Amino acid sequence: MNDASAVKSATAIPFDAAKLDAILDRAGIDALIVSSKHNIQYLLGGYRFFFFEHFDAIGVGRYTPLLVYQRGHVERTRYIGNGMERYEKDLGVLWSPDFVSSALYGPKAMAAAVEHLKKSGMGAKTIGVERAFLGADAEEVLRKEMPGGRIVDALVALEDLRAVKSPQELQYLREASEKVVDSMLAVMAGHGPGTSTRALADAMRLEEIERGLEFDYCLVTAGASLNRAPSDRLIWGEGDPLTLDSGGNIKGYIGDVCRMAIHGEPDAELIDLLGTVEEIQQASRKPIRAGARGGDIYDAVDGLLRRSPHGNLLEFVAHGMGLISHEAPRLTDKGPIPYPADAVDKPLEAGMVLSIETTLPHPKRGYIKLEDTLAVTADGWEAFGDHGRGWNRGGTAA
Repeated sequence: MNDASAVKSATAIPFDAAKLDAILDRAGIDALIVSSKHNIQYLLGGYRFFFFEHFDAIGVGRYTPLLVYQRGHVERTRYIGNGMERYEKDLGVLWSPDFVSSALYGPKAMAAAVEHLKKSGMGAKTIGVERAFLGADAEEVLRKEMPGGRIVDALVALEDLRAVKSPQELQYLREASEKVVDSMLAVMAGHGPGTSTRALADAMRLEEIERGLEFDYCLVTAGASLNRAPSDRLIWGEGDPLTLDSGGNIKGYIGDVCRMAIHGEPDAELIDLLGTVEEIQQASRKPIRAGARGGDIYDAVDGLLRRSPHGNLLEFVAHGMGLISHEAPRLTDKGPIPYPADAVDKPLEAGMVLSIETTLPHPKRGYIKLEDTLAVTADGWEAFGDHGRGWNRGGTAA
């Protein structure tokens, strides 16, 4: 096969431009300068420059790709990247009509973005940026070179664009979730009493990589300890409960689930504790469907949490997930990750994906938790990686 036959056309726009325009119109934003890795990936149809996949520091600065989008003018989209990304452009990977490959650090990349906006008459318009993902050196150039422009944060607008997943995105999330659970079951079965939590976390990394996942993290507890950091000093012993809470991704889309195991047989109290967690998890699913109020998920479990004898210990969280682990829809402002609960009274939409987790950090029996991933459908929900939910037995394959 010659090089010409390997080059593919990249003319298709990989996101809903009309939806983005409507979101920007409501927010009063005329143009975007996108700088986060995940949002650039989304707007470029899954593209991440392979050279900087796992780092961005280089030389005396930071690799700072930018994507410039003007409301109502998708044909003017400019992607500003590194010189080596010309190779990707030659292969037809980048759909962006305008491509600048001479930038590396933030200031030069931003200068190319500003030049593009000025040529389009956007000098005095409202420009949306991602302040949490834009370096100070790049933002300084933007404010200096566009003194008439109004600079606002567009992070929430971009999250709203990503909230409803495409069939391909749902497939990535389904596959990632299933493979993370499969990895957990293999680690649980493959390790006997006396294994350290660090060894278990290391084994999770290898199992996820073996299944084609990018390993993200593994939070792990053993016995009565509530310490979730992998350690050589924390040991999974006979009769001890084990919690594996791990994330692995496919093309950036995260499988984030939690499952339990034990060496031997769980006693009546442990069965009751996990049963309490499972009852809450299942109750939370009942109201989920397209059109349902987002806050109904919390309402469905409120009575169970209040009536439980473990109510002072139980923690329940439901949140959106996809390219990042907490994204739209945002259903609570009281969870471990702070953000406004701006989707409580909004309807769920088919294609939204939720992570639902119930935790019972028991002072004597340890960390009891389940975390599940559900996609909203027209008439209900679909759970991804929904196996291994009970007390899995450890060491059965050791």
